[in-house]
Amino acid sequence: MANLNKVMLLGNLTRDPELRHTPKGSAVADLGIAVNRKVQDGNGGWKDETTFVDVTVWGASAENAQKYLTKGRGVFIEGRLQMDVWDDKATGQKRSKLKVVADNLQFLPDGKGGSRGSHENAYTGTPDTNGRQGGSAGPIEDYQEEDDIPF
Repeated sequence: MANLNKVMLLGNLTRDPELRHTPKGSAVADLGIAVNRKVQDGNGGWKDETTFVDVTVWGASAENAQKYLTKGRGVFIEGRLQMDVWDDKATGQKRSKLKVVADNLQFLPDGKGGSRGSHENAYTGTPDTNGRQGGSAGPIEDYQEEDDIPF
């Protein structure tokens, strides 16, 4: 049977990236992101349902994340799920946590509609000179549903 472990997330950072280095010198950063979705509240209204996800980023992407990203900034992450298992030092019990290990990290504007400075290339952290701008969809109330969909 075939297996697939692929995750794609679009959300906002819940905290500034935390950079550290392994004993062999590899950069690794821990990120926290919040991913929202709209759900009906039962009274005909809509509310946000938020899922908080821990993400680990390696190498140059980790260094660039620490250098250019701050709490509230939008990110697109492609990666895989990984289960971390350890023994709790205080209780001696086994603990586990599901997280995402990023293969690709792209910087987006922050959740407030701004970009907090110039746009950077997600891989090098250098300004993007191709005139491209990242973006995200506006509030759901800004869109109208149309009956005639052209496809």
